[in-house]
Amino acid sequence: MSVDPAESTATTPQQEQAAERRFTAPSAMDSSTRRIETPPDPATEVFTPPTQQFAGANGVGPQMIPPRGDAPPVPAAHRRSWGWVVALVLVIAALAAVAILGTLLLTRDSDSRASQEEMVRSTIESFDVAVQNGDLATLRSITCGATRDSYVQYDDSDWAETHARVAAAKQYPVVASIDQVVINGDHAEANVTTFMAYAPHIRSTRSFDLQFRDDQWKVCQSPST
Repeated sequence: MSVDPAESTATTPQQEQAAERRFTAPSAMDSSTRRIETPPDPATEVFTPPTQQFAGANGVGPQMIPPRGDAPPVPAAHRRSWGWVVALVLVIAALAAVAILGTLLLTRDSDSRASQEEMVRSTIESFDVAVQNGDLATLRSITCGATRDSYVQYDDSDWAETHARVAAAKQYPVVASIDQVVINGDHAEANVTTFMAYAPHIRSTRSFDLQFRDDQWKVCQSPST
């Protein structure tokens, strides 16, 4: 008798249950079954964006950048320091001007004294030459006071005769050097070294008194008077 393959492969429910039981091992847990409850997931935290604005870490606020080509304003402290510098420069300039003015005045005064001293020396030299040469007109023009009076009292002929006699005897003084001139306003005094023409080796120190009259220095007292 032939067997149908379909029938040989078909299984009954009893066979399936027997097969399932064949592969299931008995366990102590088969007596009771307990369900393990898992805890619910925590609620999801939602982060909202902050509403407060925080300043930058360096604490520097916004700054205005000046347009290109415009210089930034000079700070007040800087302007004050420049003010002190300008004031100091002005003071130094004023002091320098005073110093220069004082120097000019002293120089001018010194030059004036030098020129006056030269005029005094020139008058004494002219007087000395006029005495040696017997120049009566010059002696009258460059003398004053008693000295001039002594020359005015002579007329030309008497003077010529007197001078010829004095010159022959060499009785007139000669100025060897003008040693010192002191000027005080319109008065001057000059210390000179003189000798008599007949004894040039004998020197002595005498003085001339002069006064500034008629825009020139004049001998008002000579060593011979």
